[in-house]
Amino acid sequence: MDKRDVALQMTCPTVMVPRFSALPPADRAGERFLIAANGVFLEVTRAWARFVRKVGEINAPVPYGECHETDEWKAPELPASLLVEFQRLARATPEVEIGAGIVWNQHSNQYRLLPVETLAASGSHLKYRPPVLSDGDHLIVDCHSHARFQAFFSKTDNDDDRWSVKIAYVVGNCERAAVSTATRLCLKGIFENITLD
Repeated sequence: MDKRDVALQMTCPTVMVPRFSALPPADRAGERFLIAANGVFLEVTRAWARFVRKVGEINAPVPYGECHETDEWKAPELPASLLVEFQRLARATPEVEIGAGIVWNQHSNQYRLLPVETLAASGSHLKYRPPVLSDGDHLIVDCHSHARFQAFFSKTDNDDDRWSVKIAYVVGNCERAAVSTATRLCLKGIFENITLD
């Protein structure tokens, strides 16, 4: 087999779900596909969480066990105060979009809000570099504002988030006292609307 294929398969292996014993958890952060009697599942493991989602059907009998969708959060609950802080920053500059990241450090077990490096911004566009992470940091929530527009996920957001594992958080109507928000969990192209605030 070509060395490139070997490297790709090591990066994202396919595992058969055992029928008579428990599936051992992934031993490192990454992704793997699980082939089970009841379908094909994507397992995503990070220091802060583990997710399993069904991504396909199996239309032939296979000698494997069953798998189930799972959410296992390893990091503590996200402080709502950091979402409120980002909303405050977005309301302070309602004429342009801004961005920030909510980062969890696995050594200190603490969250903090970090600014991004803005490269270009307007009332309908934001281009930026993500926050600089320190040892043990993990970007959990990618925040950006929509200035005076409603909070939603655009085609650009979909393209940007396609390969990500994170929570995406958008704040809109930033000129108002009561902003609009949109939140979703991004799992390598799987987008699930969730509620944080």
